[in-house]
Amino acid sequence: MASMANRANPLLNNLPHFLTWRALGFRTICSGRMGFSSQSQRQLDPESPVAGTKVLETFKEEFEIGDRLITLESGKIARFANGAVVLGMEETKVLSTVAAAKGDAVRDFLPLTVDYQEKQFAQGVIPNTFMRREGAPKERELLCGRIIDRPIRPLFPAGFYHEVQVTASVLSSDGKQDPDVLAANATSAALMLSDIPWAGPIGVIRIGRISGQFIVNPTMDELSLSDLNLVYACTRDKTLMIDVQAREISEKDLEAGLRLAHPEAVKYIEPQIKLAAKAGKHKKEYKLSMMPDRTLEKVGKLAEAPIEAVFTDPTYGKFERGEALENITQDVKKVLEEECDEESLRLLPKAVDTVRKKVVRRRIIAEGFRLDGRRLDEVRPLYCEAGNLPMLHGSSLFNRGDTQVLCTVTLGAPGDAQRLESIVGPPTKRFMLHYSFPPFCINEVGKRGGLNRREVGHGTLAEKALLAVLPPEDDFPYTVRINSEVMASDGSTSMATVCGGSMALMDAGIPLREHVAGVSVGLVSEVDQSTGSIKDYRILTDILGLEDHLGDMDFKIAGTQRGITAIQLDIKPAGIPLDIICESLEPARKGRIQILDHMEREISVPRTQDDRNSPRLATLKYSNDALRRLLGPLGALKRKIEDETGARISVSDGTLTIVAKNQSVMEKVLEKVDFILGREIEIGGIYKGRVSSIKEYGAFVEFNGGQQGLLHISELSHEPVSRVSDVVSIGQQLSLICIGQDVRGNIKLSLKATLPRPRSETNNVVEESVSSTKEAPSIWASAGDLSSNGQQNQSSISEAVGINASTSSPPILIRSAAECDEEEKSAALVQSSKATSRPVCASETDHKRITFHQDSSVLAKPGLLQSINDKMSKSFSQKEGDKTEVRSPVTAKTLKIGTKVTAKVYQIRTGGLVLDLGGGIRGMYRFETNGKNDFEVDDELRVVCVSFSSKGIPVMSLEDDE
Repeated sequence: MASMANRANPLLNNLPHFLTWRALGFRTICSGRMGFSSQSQRQLDPESPVAGTKVLETFKEEFEIGDRLITLESGKIARFANGAVVLGMEETKVLSTVAAAKGDAVRDFLPLTVDYQEKQFAQGVIPNTFMRREGAPKERELLCGRIIDRPIRPLFPAGFYHEVQVTASVLSSDGKQDPDVLAANATSAALMLSDIPWAGPIGVIRIGRISGQFIVNPTMDELSLSDLNLVYACTRDKTLMIDVQAREISEKDLEAGLRLAHPEAVKYIEPQIKLAAKAGKHKKEYKLSMMPDRTLEKVGKLAEAPIEAVFTDPTYGKFERGEALENITQDVKKVLEEECDEESLRLLPKAVDTVRKKVVRRRIIAEGFRLDGRRLDEVRPLYCEAGNLPMLHGSSLFNRGDTQVLCTVTLGAPGDAQRLESIVGPPTKRFMLHYSFPPFCINEVGKRGGLNRREVGHGTLAEKALLAVLPPEDDFPYTVRINSEVMASDGSTSMATVCGGSMALMDAGIPLREHVAGVSVGLVSEVDQSTGSIKDYRILTDILGLEDHLGDMDFKIAGTQRGITAIQLDIKPAGIPLDIICESLEPARKGRIQILDHMEREISVPRTQDDRNSPRLATLKYSNDALRRLLGPLGALKRKIEDETGARISVSDGTLTIVAKNQSVMEKVLEKVDFILGREIEIGGIYKGRVSSIKEYGAFVEFNGGQQGLLHISELSHEPVSRVSDVVSIGQQLSLICIGQDVRGNIKLSLKATLPRPRSETNNVVEESVSSTKEAPSIWASAGDLSSNGQQNQSSISEAVGINASTSSPPILIRSAAECDEEEKSAALVQSSKATSRPVCASETDHKRITFHQDSSVLAKPGLLQSINDKMSKSFSQKEGDKTEVRSPVTAKTLKIGTKVTAKVYQIRTGGLVLDLGGGIRGMYRFETNGKNDFEVDDELRVVCVSFSSKGIPVMSLEDDE
């Protein structure tokens, strides 16, 4: 606007500043009106209100663990929360907040809720959902919530039943560090700052191992190379939680890792104490729901003796024992009702449970007897069955005592892998284990809902245990899903899932390195009330459900014969000494070995699938151009095949994976794929095609995929053919054998090679199946073997060599370069060559590569063929450079015309010898007229290969006869 005013009146440029619009307090002219300028453009009035600057008092602690700088910060974010801490490691920052409900608690348990959130903004990504926002918690978020919940829950005081909620949110992530451990430490610090009573702080650390060296706080890249992923939580002197995924680590190495992790985790504790001293609140006096001593004493007098009688009878099963305890509770209830003791009636279920716990623990420690009469280190009776559902890819049934689990395996294409949307870790997961705990397995009525934290945790534990023995993705690229259905539960169904899943994988034919089994170890301890230390304890192997409920820990350990693959430790008291934890590893190993022995007796190697009704998988290699043709526009052609057949097709770089319900479906899919893409034509293979056109010199045959080959008139029949149309017609479907391909890829076909040979009893060509691999290279016959004199000798020797006459190939002429030159000089052969293709001769400079050619007009003259064969033999004998001395054991690849070997006489026939050339190869030698014929079995002869018979048998000649 100033420039417009200057152009309207140039004198305005010379006005002093105090006469300008801004100096008088006006805004510049806009839309023909004037306005006052804002206060920011003028000198402010000292009496007008001014917005002050808010000061956020921030408290911060910095420390190092390993080579990582860690910060604890409070006071800037979430100031209204009871406790809020931001923990940062490099560029990864996690906010953890805690809050407690107001009022008195009306429950008899601690309603602790832990919510862990990984929103996509933390890595600068918009969610790839329809609503473009995060939905229900993902499996990883539930698992990270359990990592936080398990170590903090035992440290709340007894009787504290107020609702507590922990919310951990990832604010930013650089993808280098897994935020779960950071969130657990931030939660501990937030609880320390709050007014909630809690016996913390705790420290949580992750330990890895690469090439035998332990690493503290490993990055995600280091974890991908590590054979150990150990998450360890503890107080200053006791262990709270252990979570392990390993690749068959020994108990000794694991103990070393645990003892390293404890002092590293303790380094988190002191900074939390310092931060709480600066910014922490005074702990509030919450009302604790404690059991009155009078009620506990009264219920104990009435119920202790009957409860002890039930627990000393090992004949009780799970439900019989539960029914007997319920009857005892009802008897005590009647007595209390007669006495009108309302307070004891209200607390009766918890009081009976306390008495029951006291009786069981005292009996185990004092007498060493368990509920079912087993020894402390005894495993329950086992039952293993693999393949109980033969229609599935793999299945198994596993029983340990009354615990029963049914596991099934389903194989899928690589495209069926689960897509993950985590801010760290791989984008997909090809191995999944889904654990299900239906209500009927404990004879209860319940409602099936969505994701359950307990089911997700148990399934992930079993998944980590089995992942260590799966074959590499390069060797076994398929997607694998295990479904574990708990049929009956009486303790440690997750470890039963490991055992059942391992057997089901082998039943599915997956090449596992070895079986994986798991067992749960428990602890019953006696604590000195004055000091809080453990006076006495007992370690229990393979605990029951009630022993888990009444004991101090549930230590689940899974592994193979060679080492541990997964661990999960949950405890009830406020910590257990690490020495007791390490002592529990050996009983777990012994129990695991017993279970593995039973599993290996049921199935010890991957099963082969021979049933046509079992599902099928196939992996085929094609060019990317061919795969694009198969997909069609926007994948329409691929979806059409899937809809018509019910199979599932997955396409990756150069690989086509097909998953079919059974063999018949697989054959339909392969037929459709072959029709679209065609099949690679190989010499010697038999293929079906239709005659597309007929010419004077032959017929063109079209295969699936648009491939075409030439069926020459000479290859129509063993008998002479004057017209092609007399033998084949357009549209006729034929089974043809490929006899050659030129450098341009033109395919040469033969019909007569698939037909019975004249004057031959059984000379049929056996057609290989569609799914067969590359056929062995055919050894074509030489012309000299077609003589009438040698026919009888050849058939007799063929029986000794072991070659079936039904698989013989049509006679093929082999010519050297010298013979081709001599043939071209012959007028008779030149005339005959006008009706046939020109023979292809072997290069004189490269005698290892010989091209074969079939010529019906030449083969019709056995005398000429015999002479050509004799000349060819002389040609090879005259050139010393053409002969190859084979010193190593002869093979089908190294044996060729001119090869010298030392052979043994295997059999003596009327017309010649059967020779053992070594390497499982036998040849024949015909007796020469007036030649030597006094041979003995096992005589050693120096012979040279001069030709091959029509059956592919090497024809040898004595080295002295050359």
